[in-house]
Amino acid sequence: MADYFQEQKQKYTLQLREILKSLPPFADEFFRGISLTTSVKTRVGYAHDLRIFFNYILDFVDGFENKTMKDITISDLDLIESEEIDRFLEYLSYYTKNDYKNSKSEQEFQNDEHGKARKLAAIRSMYKFFYKKKKVKANPAAIVDLPKIHEKAIIRLDVDEVANLLDEIESGENLSERQKKFHEKLKLRDLALVTLLLGTGMRVSECVGINLDDIDFKQNGVKVTRKGGNQVILYFGDEVREALLNYIDYRNESLVKSEDETALFLSNRGTRINVRSVQNLVKKYSQLVTSVKNITPHKLRSTYGTNLYQETGDIYLVADVLGHADVNTTRKHYADIEESRRRLASKVIKLRKD
Repeated sequence: MADYFQEQKQKYTLQLREILKSLPPFADEFFRGISLTTSVKTRVGYAHDLRIFFNYILDFVDGFENKTMKDITISDLDLIESEEIDRFLEYLSYYTKNDYKNSKSEQEFQNDEHGKARKLAAIRSMYKFFYKKKKVKANPAAIVDLPKIHEKAIIRLDVDEVANLLDEIESGENLSERQKKFHEKLKLRDLALVTLLLGTGMRVSECVGINLDDIDFKQNGVKVTRKGGNQVILYFGDEVREALLNYIDYRNESLVKSEDETALFLSNRGTRINVRSVQNLVKKYSQLVTSVKNITPHKLRSTYGTNLYQETGDIYLVADVLGHADVNTTRKHYADIEESRRRLASKVIKLRKD
């Protein structure tokens, strides 16, 4: 598993280096400065967002019209006021821009409050870094209000939908004729993968990184690498155990693969399955179960968290198993369940005996 995550880290590192070529020269100092406190994936996101910001500055802010990206200096950051950052956030609602790879192709972009908040976070981080270094006079981004985040309802599968989903994966009877051609070959893999997601609440990125030797059937545990790189053991029940054992027997005996392939879950080409493929297979089967819920691997994670909280009532346990650094993140996601539990409490207490 370590090899997989090292490969991912290397991939994002190369992406970051490529994006830095299109940013102002001082960006190198910023990204080196935050390298010890952020993941490389976070830095790639920041780099994308800052490129959008600086392109906006060049296109719309007075005094920058004759400059290129490479002409922007740290001292130029002092020319950008908070009102301009406010206007940038408004601009993000909808804009068009030439494709970076094809200058003749124009693309449309839209950002909701989540997208705007992420971009403001990148700008704030950059200004905070250079303000701390005393290379800018102020941090105008710090006084720009974050967009109001409208929390979306948590979408999850109910008990019957979970059972139906697993039944659909086993049978494949409602798949298209084209899908059925691959189903017999891959159904044990798909069933094991979805059962593991539903039975542990792990992230899809954690799931695709699992190697065969990360599973301990004596303890019914699987080692996963979490966000930030720390490794933990997640424990699973007998249903997950059975699905994994059935798949591993089939994987070892029947699936085409190279001798040194260590990945647990393989693609139909015999290589490690990727996140996009898992997203597609979850979508394929879940559409047979519900037409009104857009089910993704993350929704399977929410389903697990809901079930665990309903069974235990322990929000700290749910936060720990899901790998949330802050229990308030977990509480926010399951607030509606807590509300139901509080309502139940009002019916349990009797002040006068009948």
